[in-house]
Amino acid sequence: MARIAGVSKSTVSLVLRHSEKVSKNTKEKVLSAIKQTGYVYNREAAAMRSKSSDLVAIVINDLTHPFFAKLAVSIEAHIRKLGFMTTLVSTNENALIQTQVVAKLQEYRVKAFVICPTVNTQASWLNQLRTPSTQVITVIRQVNNCDVSCVLPNNELGTFQATKALIARGHKHIAFIGGDATVSDYQQRLNGFNSAINTQSDLHSWVFNSVASRYGGRMAMSECLAQVPQVESIVCFNDMVAYGSVEHLLEQGLKPGENIGVIGFDDLDESKNMGVPLSTVQINTDEIAKTVCNIIQGITCEGLHQIPVALIERDS
Repeated sequence: MARIAGVSKSTVSLVLRHSEKVSKNTKEKVLSAIKQTGYVYNREAAAMRSKSSDLVAIVINDLTHPFFAKLAVSIEAHIRKLGFMTTLVSTNENALIQTQVVAKLQEYRVKAFVICPTVNTQASWLNQLRTPSTQVITVIRQVNNCDVSCVLPNNELGTFQATKALIARGHKHIAFIGGDATVSDYQQRLNGFNSAINTQSDLHSWVFNSVASRYGGRMAMSECLAQVPQVESIVCFNDMVAYGSVEHLLEQGLKPGENIGVIGFDDLDESKNMGVPLSTVQINTDEIAKTVCNIIQGITCEGLHQIPVALIERDS
């Protein structure tokens, strides 16, 4: 087939793997030769020769959550641009399901696992997944004592900037609302909040944990108002928590942005379209996806990579 197309065997291989390194003219020659010869690429045999396939497994903790769904779409799109195949699975925030799914995927000689780890994911489990032929990259959540690469937003900087924006408005009674204390991004965001509070001695702060959902935001906001009626503003763990908090405030006759300031984290599509547009910290999922792809390609070194975030100030 290479002889018919007038190219090298390595060029044929690049075309078969959908590489963007091949010119359009050369690609057309190879595809024409494939059509003439009736050649069918045996990916399983190629995987056995190379000890890995061109399959990248994207393992997400909760695809029902708008942010993680958006993240998964971004990662999948950028990986496909590299010419790799992708498979996408959700583990429903269950460590056992995560272990079972990944074990099954290993049978397919996966080139790389891109994993948003569930709660209670063990570092030892992630470390043993990594082999000379299989890369492992975690996203959004960082697992302590883990040797694999990790790509996540700069959570501490995000909540630091959000809290400082509220302080700049003269607010001195500020609460941090929502989130699971066992998850790494919770602790990072709380650290950013506390760092901003500690920049002045006359500030008062409170923390109200809850599940990181709309319902959790309602419950945490209710508890906050009951215990701290003088609260002037809140920094929410994520936008979903902020939505629930806003709903509860409105039910109490309080308007976000006028009576109590509210800032979320994620910048979901719904945030800018609310009755009172939500101020939030924006996470660039495309930049996370690009960094993941660069690690897979060896363009970016392995290790911890924190992607910049941006505070988006709206009416809330």
